[in-house]
Amino acid sequence: MQEMLEGILYDGSKALGISLTKVEVELYFRYLKILLEWNKKFNLTAIVKPEEVIKKHFLDSIAPLPLIIERKPSKVIDVGTGAGFPGIPLKIAFRENEFLQKTNVVLLDSLKKRVQFLEHLIIELRLDNINPVHGRAEDFGQQQGYRESYDIAVSRAVSGLAVLSEYCLPFVKVNGIFIAYKGPNVNEEIKEGEKAVNILGGRITEVKDVKLPGMEQSRFIVIIEKVASTPEKYPRKAGMPEKRPLS
Repeated sequence: MQEMLEGILYDGSKALGISLTKVEVELYFRYLKILLEWNKKFNLTAIVKPEEVIKKHFLDSIAPLPLIIERKPSKVIDVGTGAGFPGIPLKIAFRENEFLQKTNVVLLDSLKKRVQFLEHLIIELRLDNINPVHGRAEDFGQQQGYRESYDIAVSRAVSGLAVLSEYCLPFVKVNGIFIAYKGPNVNEEIKEGEKAVNILGGRITEVKDVKLPGMEQSRFIVIIEKVASTPEKYPRKAGMPEKRPLS
């Protein structure tokens, strides 16, 4: 079983143009073990089959790694990280890159129990330069030290692109990027959310079709470049982006 699961991770990462080391693979499996243990007490993920966690969480999370390596970010924020996706799988994959080892990663989530899990996980995996933060994107996106302070924002949160952009783009520096992980309805989301992206200072520059091994459902990575500062009134107060999406 372990050998089969390792094969899925190694082969899947290679298909994405990523070479994982033995140490990195070991860390992913420690992550898997801790995630499933904690999931018995807390609802961290609905995906509980090890093979599915590897495909739908780990491989999906690291899909944009080649792009991130090209950008050489000093600071990355994962907005609405949940059980650590995509931030922790990315941080594990940063280990063997001399520059990315020093990249500071913030994991932002609004639920305290998930942040407690992340704090425990980071200690167990002995990860450096990664910090879980408890709070809402609407609040932290207005705070000095967070607002327009990151080279890259990433998010796998399920909100539509217009809402997700209001959560994430305020964190991104001008000339930085926001990477949104999206499913098969990506074209509809872009059509509905492109105006919001522009209002927030962004521009959609690329949509990458990601082929995850053993996955029938299409996955896409939307790259949004920050071309201008986000107007001061965004993000709006907590709950407003979801209730009244920009359009």
